Amino acid sequence: MTSFADQVDGLFSEWNKSDSPGCAVAVIRRGLILHCRGYGMADLEHAIPISKNSVFDVGSISKQFVAMSVALLARQGKLSLDDKIQKYIPETQDYGHPVIIRHLIHHTSGLRDYLTLMDLAGLRVENAYSDKEILGLIARQKELNFQPGEEFSYCNTGYLLLAEIVKRSSGQSLRVFADENIFTPLGMKNTFFHDDFSEIVMNRAVGYSPKESGGFRIDMSLLDAVGDGGVHTTIEDLCLWDANFYHNIVGGHGQDLIEEITTPGTLNSGETLEYAFGLGMTTYRGLRVIGHGGAWMGYRAEMIRFPEQEFSVICLFNLGSVNPTELVKQIADIYLTEDFTATGKNILNGEHKFIELSAPELEAKSGFYRSLKSGNIWKLTVQSGQLMAEVFDMNFQLAPIHSNQFISVGIPFDISVKFEKNGPQDTCMMHVQIEEGEPDVLEKVNTASLETDQLTDYAGDYYSEELGVKYKILKENGKLILRLGNSSQEHLELVSRDLFKGPYGYGTFEFICNVQNEVVGFTLQSGVVKNIVSVKRTASVAERAEVS
Repeated sequence: MTSFADQVDGLFSEWNKSDSPGCAVAVIRRGLILHCRGYGMADLEHAIPISKNSVFDVGSISKQFVAMSVALLARQGKLSLDDKIQKYIPETQDYGHPVIIRHLIHHTSGLRDYLTLMDLAGLRVENAYSDKEILGLIARQKELNFQPGEEFSYCNTGYLLLAEIVKRSSGQSLRVFADENIFTPLGMKNTFFHDDFSEIVMNRAVGYSPKESGGFRIDMSLLDAVGDGGVHTTIEDLCLWDANFYHNIVGGHGQDLIEEITTPGTLNSGETLEYAFGLGMTTYRGLRVIGHGGAWMGYRAEMIRFPEQEFSVICLFNLGSVNPTELVKQIADIYLTEDFTATGKNILNGEHKFIELSAPELEAKSGFYRSLKSGNIWKLTVQSGQLMAEVFDMNFQLAPIHSNQFISVGIPFDISVKFEKNGPQDTCMMHVQIEEGEPDVLEKVNTASLETDQLTDYAGDYYSEELGVKYKILKENGKLILRLGNSSQEHLELVSRDLFKGPYGYGTFEFICNVQNEVVGFTLQSGVVKNIVSVKRTASVAERAEVS
């Protein structure tokens, strides 16, 4: 009979090579480390393999350390979770509705996501920007995505601001505060917030992404900003962090602190969230799970804990094309077979049989669909008898399992799509479920065609005060082309009158017309950023005021 360790090794065999990046994996049960080893290479250039001491950037797993720091400061009396953020960061806008620290922790602030704002402003994360520049970008935002406490929307801005609040309330950088109050007391000697990109990191696993031509390229950023991410650590140190959840010593507090940081937040309506202090609160196969993932440049990470079973899995990759979420679940499947009370829900595990649909049936589902919540646009086309989806930077197949239900194929996470007719006009709606996230509903858009001379109306120079950038839109060869600064040109794809699908990172462009039906500006919707306004330079002063 194959041992549990051999089964885990089998899951990672495709990366356990001398010419491939890979991962470090740890499995813990009741305080014992059952499995702890590396697969593949930490540094391809110098032929250094991954080990239990390899240091990884764990992306958003960092958020739980930020939230713990804030919880400790609250207990030290240096802040209150119900303080308005302007008490510590007065340069931020007063939105008419108070944004408090608790909103930042639970992703209910309504703030626009700063990483998306950077994309829209042409600020590439591969380049160095100061905290002051990034805070300035956040402070220029005039609107929220929604009223604080009304919705949950994962937002990196909140945790970047929490890092600044830690600094201003404690008088120490987040790096120093977390080290003195969390990492050093727990013996996490190789864990720190990496707030200086030029710093040499011993035993660092280099981040990689695959090249289209084969092989890999280095994929790392020069950002010093921390809070939403930035923690560098090892699987050995994360095992110490995991053990503390059962016998807390951080801050001199007991289990009441752990209870606090694992208590989910609530919305204004009283609805309980599946998110606590930088920790997701879900279930898997009938068991309660606490965990979080991380994705940043050429790094991917996942850490899940089954608290009742005192069982945890940690998986840290230095390859940006891998999704470790399913892998840690598969490890849990190996060890917790006797504990599960429900079957798995993985839609790609062979439980469903694909069916064939006729060309007309597939064509009926093709077209543009727009999210009623975020404004994001999906483009569905039929290619070689397959329904293909184009969304963000992904192109993948949607394979039918029923006449109106499809699942994703060819990407490392699960997407389920269901089509239905709705309303008096029999509008086609598309219900989308991505992994265990919030379901989304998209409405099919009635497409339009425009004469080449009509495209001229949209051409011109536009300025966004909130982003501090000028967009140039050109008409070339019968198409609209977007140019930002000296960056490469991108195609804006016509969806319907005044509505265009932007390139990856830019979302949806919706042009605004005055009473004379002249284009005077546009709004940008890009998922976690809504209603960014850009005003056409030729618009009158009154029209500019109306647009903004």
